[in-house]
Amino acid sequence: MTPASTGASTSVGAVASVPSPQPAPGAVSESRMSPGGPGYRRMSLALFLAGVATFALLYSTQALLPLISGDFAVSAGDASWTVAAATGGLALFVLPMSALSERFGRRTVMTASLAVAVTLGLLVPFAPSLGVLVALRALQGAALAGLPASATAYLAEEVTPKALVTAIGLFVAGNSVGGMSGRVITGWVAQEWGWRVAVGAIGVVAVACAVAFRLLLPAPRHFRAGSLRPGVLVRTVRDHLANPLLRRLYAIGALFMTVFGGVYTVIGYRLTEAPFSLPQGVVGSIFLVYLVGTVSASAAGRLVSRLGRRGALYAGGATTAAGLLLSLGGTLPMVLLGLVLITAGFFAGHAVASSAVGKTATVGRAQASALYQSAYYVGSSVGSTVGAVAFHAGGWAGTVAVGLVAVTGVAVITLAGTRAARAAVQPA
Repeated sequence: MTPASTGASTSVGAVASVPSPQPAPGAVSESRMSPGGPGYRRMSLALFLAGVATFALLYSTQALLPLISGDFAVSAGDASWTVAAATGGLALFVLPMSALSERFGRRTVMTASLAVAVTLGLLVPFAPSLGVLVALRALQGAALAGLPASATAYLAEEVTPKALVTAIGLFVAGNSVGGMSGRVITGWVAQEWGWRVAVGAIGVVAVACAVAFRLLLPAPRHFRAGSLRPGVLVRTVRDHLANPLLRRLYAIGALFMTVFGGVYTVIGYRLTEAPFSLPQGVVGSIFLVYLVGTVSASAAGRLVSRLGRRGALYAGGATTAAGLLLSLGGTLPMVLLGLVLITAGFFAGHAVASSAVGKTATVGRAQASALYQSAYYVGSSVGSTVGAVAFHAGGWAGTVAVGLVAVTGVAVITLAGTRAARAAVQPA
């Protein structure tokens, strides 16, 4: 049985595996975690908390951008770099961090990443200028890069194949809860004590999550360490990028995140301005809409079983587009309904695309996942910056236009995949 079929670590792509005795396939399957089995609940809670800490830190300034703009006397586009720098740092370092996890272990890399990120999170509130704040946020994003790909690889190695989609769904759900809680907490805290105290509060929450994560996560039983070989990593990355299906999935993840990053970077400006003029605490509570993402990400598996992968991507894109159009309405209920649909469509599309990457890559899965995460967060950085610039130039309609272009790209790429699949089954 191949490593891909067993779900064991595939060191091809970043490392040359150190030969070691391999247990019988039946023993490997029985020793993996599954729902109701030993360690599964602890593992699920640990990675859920890691997801909470990751997204809470990564987007800790997003709901506070109007306050940051006022404090440093800068535009929305300039303030948006506090978000774009963090996601850009993650996108840049996720691939090398995934390679380190192949050598030093998933749990070790995740623990170190969280430790550095939460330390930086406690320094962010003391940034004396926008430039220093952006630099700290870039470093924080780079540190957090050790989480996404390492977590996915840990699950692939330690969880039974039948439970893998559910386990990854819980990690993604932790991401959505972290993104939501971080913005809600910062909104209300900032309303009373300012954005610096709000960001500091998120840092404290992340410290608690990081400690609990390290105490709860079971030690890996199926990880096989390897020695780093940059040349092999380069060849594996090249092979992944040469795969048309993987390229399409990477592009889809980036485009979905372009929409999401742009909308949630700018929404605070729209709701604090006329005609809504909402206080900062209420604006932060708008991010409770993220709970919809928790539900839609968890339901992605059922959606794929009913519609197929491409059908689920069409559905996610259509839902996102409908939400963008509804959000153009001039009433708060219309805006909120639009955000609900945008969030549901995004998280469903992201869950479908990211899980498809793991199924498509037969070797170098950690690197395939890292490339997806890199494209995903590049999309977030682009969406945050371009969405803010579009808002400055054309108001909310400008941000919506950017989102609709990105969703159209998702539809076009998915259609190309549909046609390629049909051509592949036709007789020569």
